[in-house]
Amino acid sequence: MTSEVVENEFEFYSKAEKYWKDVPATVDGMLGGYGHISSIDINSSRKFLQRFLREGPNRTGTTRALDCGAGIGRITKRLLLPLFKTVDMVDVTEDFLTKAKSYLGEEGRRVRNYFCCGLQDFSPEPNSYDVIWIQWVIGHLTDNHLSDFLKRCRAGLRPNGIVVIKDNMAQEGVIMDDVDSSVCRDLDVVHKIIRRAGLRLLAEERQENFPDEIYHVYTFAMR
Repeated sequence: MTSEVVENEFEFYSKAEKYWKDVPATVDGMLGGYGHISSIDINSSRKFLQRFLREGPNRTGTTRALDCGAGIGRITKRLLLPLFKTVDMVDVTEDFLTKAKSYLGEEGRRVRNYFCCGLQDFSPEPNSYDVIWIQWVIGHLTDNHLSDFLKRCRAGLRPNGIVVIKDNMAQEGVIMDDVDSSVCRDLDVVHKIIRRAGLRLLAEERQENFPDEIYHVYTFAMR
């Protein structure tokens, strides 16, 4: 649990904010030097997401999506804007959201809101989103804050909406990364937090074709 590895909560958050302020506002910066995996990532995410957008009477709508930990909008541009009418973005780093406005180009006109906020303090508008996409950012929240945030996400969903988490998974326990002030949890810990938030797991998938030296990456869909 994060309570075992995060000694000072204020420091945990402020150190992460400082780290991201110094990261280049580029795709490579967003992916920690692994910009070359972006297309593999997006293509897998699209396949995962489309199964919910295609299925029968309970299918997930395509009106509005929320990109959490959006950075410069890599996922908004390549995954969400092609599938949804409008997208909102939230990120703690103002410079990234400023860069997003040029990076997204013409299609960026369909981004309705740019929220500059840490997810521990962010509340999605209730009953507003078909998909809330949370990628490579849950490690920046303590267990309690992540559980509370997911509860707020649940309230932010429209009928048949889903919350998607895509993130690194540790082999065992919770590992602290002092460089960017984040944690990496194992599958059991993540499952417990999902259940604690009152969400039901609909699908889980391990990402294929990523470099061997990085953590395993899993995608979860919940409602």
